[in-house]
Amino acid sequence: MKKQLLAIVFICISSISWSQINEIGVFIGGSNYIGDVGKSNYINPNNIAGGLIYKYNVNPRIALRGTLSFLSISGDDAKSSNLVRVNRSFNFTNSIKEVAVGIEYNFFEYDMTSEDKIYTPYILLEVAAFGYDSVESEITPGQYNLNTKISYGIPFGLGFKGRLAEKIGFSLETRVRYTFTDDLDYTTNKIPSLNFGGNSNDWYMFTGISIVYAFGRPACYVDLR
Repeated sequence: MKKQLLAIVFICISSISWSQINEIGVFIGGSNYIGDVGKSNYINPNNIAGGLIYKYNVNPRIALRGTLSFLSISGDDAKSSNLVRVNRSFNFTNSIKEVAVGIEYNFFEYDMTSEDKIYTPYILLEVAAFGYDSVESEITPGQYNLNTKISYGIPFGLGFKGRLAEKIGFSLETRVRYTFTDDLDYTTNKIPSLNFGGNSNDWYMFTGISIVYAFGRPACYVDLR
């Protein structure tokens, strides 16, 4: 009996270490930002966004994940419901390149190799680093010199995922990023024409769908009864 238990433990450790289900895929959707320019709707995808995703399923409730994202964000005061912004009539476009790592926690057990645990909502907690363009100086009125900056954000989100085929899965997801910067919209107190007086940090969001391919054997689940 001891030898059987040792064998089971060895198989489980080997499975956990090397043979968990991995998922790799792509995602595409829309992005938007919240700051000192344009509309203030939190979920209002108006620019294209996409990227790559990798997941490591620790167990049926938890998955570790990493994403590489490419997002475009923009704001236009003319589309705002705030009369101060409408009268100011400023607009901008920026691009974001982001790397994020985090954890998915499934509300229900999820296992693409099973017959009944193939759908679940989940919550997402991550940390992210991203690059973007920031105004460095004003060349002439309305013409600016841009510089690439790196900043950080705390992403969180909600999603729903499921199995499409034997090794193909999907997820519908909304991710919200609270950043530690206030110049995604080119706001800066270094240039009077871009000093909009806001003192809160910017946000950006992503809403979209991902398609993933699963590979690797499932985790070791043993009935010891």
